[in-house]
Amino acid sequence: MDHKLSVLVQIDLDGRYVRLVVTGCLTEANQHVLYPLVRRARTLVPPVTISIDLTGAGHVEAIAVDLLRWAVDHEETVAGPGPVQLLLPGGLPGHRHAPRPGSRPLGSIGRAA
Repeated sequence: MDHKLSVLVQIDLDGRYVRLVVTGCLTEANQHVLYPLVRRARTLVPPVTISIDLTGAGHVEAIAVDLLRWAVDHEETVAGPGPVQLLLPGGLPGHRHAPRPGSRPLGSIGRAA
């Protein structure tokens, strides 16, 4: 299967809000490519608010979301990082773009400044 990931970075004019729009497939094998983008965004104008938008992704693995949450929670390279929101689709989509039975929204994550 083709598990390509595409990320569009949107930054507001003041640099206080960054949105990472993720499309394609977020998997356990490729989720690590988002870490440097979050780290870089946090250096703009602290405390910057970062949103990782996975609502347009065609395939999201639950383990990839868990690993991404852990990495964001344990990122300590920038003093006083702003919050990171993780926006997920209503159900984690499989390759057929249909929610898995029994799946639920996972909400968002954040860090206090």
